[in-house]
Amino acid sequence: MANKSRLHIPKPTARPGDEPDFSYLDLSPAGSVDKPPVASRTRDIEYLSSGLVRVLDEEHHAVGPWNPTLDPSALQVAMRWMMLNRVFDQRMWQIQRQGRISFYMEAAGEEAVSIAQGMALRPGDMCFPSYRNQGLYMYRGMNLVDMMCQCLSNTRDMCKGRQLPIMYHSKEGNVFSISGNLATQYPHAVGWAMASAIKGEDHIAASWVGDGSTAEADFHHALTFAAVYQAPVILNVVNNQWAISTFQGTAGGERRAFAARGLGLGIPGIRVDGNDLLAIYAVTVWAADRARRGGGPTLIELVTYRGGAHSTSDDPTKYRPKDEWAAFPLGDPIERLKNHLIVEGHWSEDKHEALNEELKAEVMAAWKEAQQYGTMTEGPFLDPSTMFDDVYAEPPKRLESQRRRMLDLEKNGGGI
Repeated sequence: MANKSRLHIPKPTARPGDEPDFSYLDLSPAGSVDKPPVASRTRDIEYLSSGLVRVLDEEHHAVGPWNPTLDPSALQVAMRWMMLNRVFDQRMWQIQRQGRISFYMEAAGEEAVSIAQGMALRPGDMCFPSYRNQGLYMYRGMNLVDMMCQCLSNTRDMCKGRQLPIMYHSKEGNVFSISGNLATQYPHAVGWAMASAIKGEDHIAASWVGDGSTAEADFHHALTFAAVYQAPVILNVVNNQWAISTFQGTAGGERRAFAARGLGLGIPGIRVDGNDLLAIYAVTVWAADRARRGGGPTLIELVTYRGGAHSTSDDPTKYRPKDEWAAFPLGDPIERLKNHLIVEGHWSEDKHEALNEELKAEVMAAWKEAQQYGTMTEGPFLDPSTMFDDVYAEPPKRLESQRRRMLDLEKNGGGI
């Protein structure tokens, strides 16, 4: 008698109380994946979607064809940005626990993604980020005080209190608004890239989603449009192994790499070590060069690990081993770059500690300044009448009437 079909439910390899198990990860030795010409046909470079591009080896040396041979001073600058990202996150997490902001999300373990790709892109390129790309905002010039004020929803909040904390935007830095509705930024990036091509520009777009968001319809819509119109766009999947409390296999990562999602449409995919700043930089430069030459989109899967909770509303000890990050085989991106610079004679533990203390002082100074514009519990508070602004180009009479009634109530001590 033939076996009956069974419904398959993806399950993580380890749960709380178990030993961490990353045996499912397909890892390639550093330097072992070939680097093809940017003009290569997708069918000829399918191996990039199953291998793992790595530059830093186990002895912390940069090896192989993808080594970008960046100047040590550039790597020290990259180190500073990654460390600033982490110090900033740690401070904002503490502030949320003190009840001064309502919500926060850290990028712990994923800092190399934003910084390496920020370095690889040009200022005129448009970025459509996800909610762990705060390092990208920093790299592109956003002031720490402005980022803090947005989280505080205070009188200097760029979003005027209309967005959740961490939903930043930067017109000057060419960084689009973060959306809490996951994957919406993917079609936006493709559309912007198509417009750039129509105008004959050499600017490209880049966007980021997590592994869980690849199950959203917007992800697939974006890939289809990007493939059909050969949009000059880099579509990044940050595979940090967990979508809130759901293992990456639930979104389809169990059968085949996320980097392979575009192959059927003719989009090349590249799997890269998401904790190796040099590898990320090299792969992003390759994809950007391909897009600028008319080669169309590239799908990049950045294999990394979410070191902390999904957000301040999450407790990861309920669904994964407590020490899982420490066991992640690709390590900590900051530690790996630090060790590389030390081995090459361009850094030291003392310099590293001194820089960490310097950045803590910088973040604390920014926090003291941000508080002057108000917190959730301390004034000054955002003017409620701003809720009527930016709704219509010419406010209708009914809206102006509501504004006047609200102001009259406040004036007479009746509240809102």
